[in-house]
Amino acid sequence: MTCIISPMFEFQITAKNNRARTGIFTTPHGDLLTPVFAPVGTQATVKTLTPEHLKDINATLVLGNTYHLYLRPGDELVRDMGGLHNFMGWHRPLLTDSGGFQVFSLAQTRKIDDDGVTFKSHIDGTMHRFTPEKSIAIQENLGADIIMAFDECSDPNNHKYTKLAMDRTHRWAERCLKAKTRDDQALFGIIQGGVQADLRAESAKFIASLDTPGIAIGGLSVGETKDEMHAMLDVMYPLLPENKPRYLMGVGTPEDLINGVLRGIDIFDCVLPTRLARHHSAFVQEGRLNLMNASFARNEHPIDETCDCYTCQTFTRGYIRHLIVAKELLAGTLISIHNLRALIRLMESIRSYIADGSFESRAPELLKQWHGNAERKLVHG
Repeated sequence: MTCIISPMFEFQITAKNNRARTGIFTTPHGDLLTPVFAPVGTQATVKTLTPEHLKDINATLVLGNTYHLYLRPGDELVRDMGGLHNFMGWHRPLLTDSGGFQVFSLAQTRKIDDDGVTFKSHIDGTMHRFTPEKSIAIQENLGADIIMAFDECSDPNNHKYTKLAMDRTHRWAERCLKAKTRDDQALFGIIQGGVQADLRAESAKFIASLDTPGIAIGGLSVGETKDEMHAMLDVMYPLLPENKPRYLMGVGTPEDLINGVLRGIDIFDCVLPTRLARHHSAFVQEGRLNLMNASFARNEHPIDETCDCYTCQTFTRGYIRHLIVAKELLAGTLISIHNLRALIRLMESIRSYIADGSFESRAPELLKQWHGNAERKLVHG
């Protein structure tokens, strides 16, 4: 089965540095310069931020969550309100996941069969059912530019069940292609296979054969080691088509972005930057900064002297600590602006390094600079 790729979803590679590459992915709501990091807007909002905040930090792609938006406010309501772009006031590219990861995380309240998944709402306990066809219908109502095939994410270390889930994911991908009716949405197939090299290779070959406009990689950053994740990316790399964007789902530390780009990844998303912000933690190159710490009470420096974001250009660490202690909501907004801008700035730098051919040689130093953020280290003063 083959997906007919609309001309509105062209992917042009503009520069390469070994496996790393820059590109332009064309969508109905604008071009994406890749590699790109996408903030996560689970409930049709990136937590604590407005669309203007996102524009100011040069975000170009935002992710919405199919499972959550289906339950509340409902995909039909979003459709009737003009689609997700109009509903949330974001008129740049949008991506929605299939709902698969959220459904499968409800381990105690869902039942899987070959046709789909029956699950209990975490909001009110009502029962619901997702099938590949239902997931596509919901995503078509939401109207994002990039949508995902329904997949099953399983325990990465159980080879027997991972094989079963992978095969089911492949059959569901074919059903998603058949169910899709809108030509203004790019459907990405999702590679599964846990941390099993043979399964990852098999899944990469199958999903690539569907000829979707892009390819997503699921089931990583779910508890496996970094070495295992890198090994799986290395296994898949030679099996993926060169002319399609590659999306590594749910990955978002600075170190992960650098290592992913080194292995040919084009698109990333993660809730981490805003989640850390709500816990008073900021990305800086020397490690994660714990702004709750008393040592910052009289600190007159910004979070990061080198950062061009509104937060760093306007406020001190001392002021932000005051907001945290006073339990003012603005603290989460200001730290979220900085954390997201830090990752977007990193991606901008990476794109420029790939363009001038220096990224591979610079990568070890970049990894060294950002290493403390991967280890969940907090800098106290």
